[in-house]
Amino acid sequence: MPDLWAGVDIGKKHHHCVVINAHGRRLLSRRVQNDEPDLFQLVDDVLAISDDVLWAVDINHGIAALLISLLLNRDQPIAYLTGRAVHHASTTYRGEGKTDARDAFIIADQARVRRDLSMLRPGDELAVDLRLLTARRLDVVFDKTRQINRLRAQLLHFFPALERSLDLTKKGPVTLLTGYQTPATIRRMGAKRLETWLRNRKVSDAAALARRAVEAAQAQQTTLPGEQLGAELVARLANAVLAHREEVAELDARIEDRFRQHQDAAVILSLPGMGPTLGAEFIAATGGDLSVFGSPDRLAGFAGLAPVPWDSGSTSGNLRRPKRYHRGLQRSLYMSAQVSVFFCPVSKAYYNRKRAEGKGHKQAVIALARRRTNVLWAMIRDKTPYQGGPPLAAAA
Repeated sequence: MPDLWAGVDIGKKHHHCVVINAHGRRLLSRRVQNDEPDLFQLVDDVLAISDDVLWAVDINHGIAALLISLLLNRDQPIAYLTGRAVHHASTTYRGEGKTDARDAFIIADQARVRRDLSMLRPGDELAVDLRLLTARRLDVVFDKTRQINRLRAQLLHFFPALERSLDLTKKGPVTLLTGYQTPATIRRMGAKRLETWLRNRKVSDAAALARRAVEAAQAQQTTLPGEQLGAELVARLANAVLAHREEVAELDARIEDRFRQHQDAAVILSLPGMGPTLGAEFIAATGGDLSVFGSPDRLAGFAGLAPVPWDSGSTSGNLRRPKRYHRGLQRSLYMSAQVSVFFCPVSKAYYNRKRAEGKGHKQAVIALARRRTNVLWAMIRDKTPYQGGPPLAAAA
């Protein structure tokens, strides 16, 4: 057991640190700027009291990265409490006020009394890179989806026939909207000239796209109010969607290149349904070191794939989905399991069996993802690629 516990309430510009002893008495309470010199001084001052300290933080990435790196570089142990855990614990302490100093004290005191805390370890540089790249990719994909939805809504205001005829998730229709948005301009171009314009921009199946656009333009002869301004906004949105598509393609290439440098990349990719992007998300979520979890059951629990009991009184046997889990890890395992059903006979047989037992689609995929977690764990442990044998089918 350490001599001291240092709880740090993480903030964007400043952190607040409270140090307590085994009796819960405050020995230090200080607000420090999130800069290297101030953080160095804080660590020195705490270690001057005792060199046996357990640090605890409520954020384990982003704005806490500098402090965590400084502590790990000095071989200091760091425990992690989720913000949710700190919030719930705060109700058991006297007073209802909320200050950074109070939160830091709660973090330190929880680290003192709890024995189930996760410990932070030095991050693998490749895993950190993949975490940054995959997080950025998700942001861009979400932004692209929002822009597409805005594009649909804007187009519906003055040209609903064209909106119905175009699949805006594809590059060709969006490219069309960067140049032509109104019925009159499309009619003036005509199908042949519009096809040539699209072919010059390397749009596939340009003839069919041009024909659908002209048919939609001929179906609407009325000029609606706000058409010119709406066309300008549609062009801007279309260009933004294309820019997002290009960035996603660039990020996919960088993610795949970085992911394939990982020692377990070939093993992970051999599992049906696990491509470079989902594999990179798996490495980013786990840090590339499964020994941190100790067992496939703990990994499944971290991913939210293992149900937790929800009993009360005489009612027992209830299970529910956990509220605390890693969304990114669940996404990689769930999505890869869902894809594997389409072309992996073993996964499909397991999925069909769960459906026959009365489970819905989502429940069956979660059950499959849970079973595949055991398989992936064993593959990485033994450094053995997936053989396509009976592990999933034979398991209950």
